[in-house]
Amino acid sequence: MVETVQCKPIEVHVGERGLERAVKHLKRKMATEGILRELKRRRHYMKPSIKKRKKAAEAARRRRKRVRQITERTERPF
Repeated sequence: MVETVQCKPIEVHVGERGLERAVKHLKRKMATEGILRELKRRRHYMKPSIKKRKKAAEAARRRRKRVRQITERTERPF
C-alpha cells in the first residue's frame, strides 16, 4: 500500500538579498512543513511494531505542542 499526498509546491523568491538567503528560507519552510522529517522517515524500512510506536510518539508530540500553544495564548497579557 503506497500512500501519496498531493500538496502545493513550496516557493521561495530570490530577491536582492541573494541565493544564500533564499536557500536558508527554503530550508526553514521545509522544516516547518515537516518535509525533512518525512524524508528521513522514508529512508529506511520500519517494522510495523516500530512504526506504530513512532506514530504514537508523533501524536503525543503534536498533542504537547497544541497544549503549549493554547497555554501561551491564554497566558499572554492583552
